[in-house]
Amino acid sequence: MAGARAGSGPHGRPVRRVALATDGFGREQDAELPLLVAALRERGIDAAAVGWDEAGYDWSAQDAVIIRSTWEYTGRLAEFLAWADRVGAVTALHSPARVVRWNSDKTYLAELAARGVPTVPTRFIAPGEDVRLPERGEIVVKPSVSAGARNSARYTEEQRDAAEAHVRLLQGSGETAMVQPYMERIVDGERALVFLGGEFSHAMRKGPVLTDTGRVDNERVPHPDLVVHVPDEAERAVAEAALAVLGTAVGPAAGNPLLYARVDLALAGDGSPVVMELELIEPNLFLTTAEGAVQRFVEAVARL
Repeated sequence: MAGARAGSGPHGRPVRRVALATDGFGREQDAELPLLVAALRERGIDAAAVGWDEAGYDWSAQDAVIIRSTWEYTGRLAEFLAWADRVGAVTALHSPARVVRWNSDKTYLAELAARGVPTVPTRFIAPGEDVRLPERGEIVVKPSVSAGARNSARYTEEQRDAAEAHVRLLQGSGETAMVQPYMERIVDGERALVFLGGEFSHAMRKGPVLTDTGRVDNERVPHPDLVVHVPDEAERAVAEAALAVLGTAVGPAAGNPLLYARVDLALAGDGSPVVMELELIEPNLFLTTAEGAVQRFVEAVARL
């Protein structure tokens, strides 16, 4: 590795040591994790995968910490947010702690909508609030803090009682429920646009996840029928508009640009793209499915 060129880290230091934060589930399921560690090392960067909750680990010894596959954080959110604050105070955290806090709860969709970004219409029902569901059309109920469609279900008009029970179950657990119309054109595929270092890198399209109704199934495959997708101008514009909100919603600490971002889009009834989710914490970036994406990720890290 002698002579390998490295990027610039905090306070102008070269980026020579990087930790990719993961957890037990991420180590088992993140097939790209060892590939990224190897690719970063080939670039001259001392990279390692580390559990975010590993006791006694010295995060301050890293030039940068990248949140990669902390996929079980939703069950320990307060602890995870406190960890992000601690790490962000001693080294460069990607994504920054303020972004993590803002993006960990999907109530950010209301802010995107308020700022003019086309989004899936969403009603948030916090614990203690009245449960009022749309009377017509199929709906989706899910918690506002979730990943991989966990504890989510689709309901028909005839299943409103079950949908209400689902909302009340989430409220009883202290969670805010999200109620959205089921996007009929999801059969045309959900689009995932990936940005690395602020630049569009690649996009994927996947099939619908909630293919049946009235049932929570946490064993569903989160990214079925995945294929490469070429986004059109409208999709690119909506994705970029969603990312542009960060500067005002989160503030300068959001970083400019973010190391990575994934914007998930669906098609409305008229075919226009709308934001389903803005993934800024630990998204699957589908790096091995797009030519050159692993190297683009590595170069984005080197430029931090």
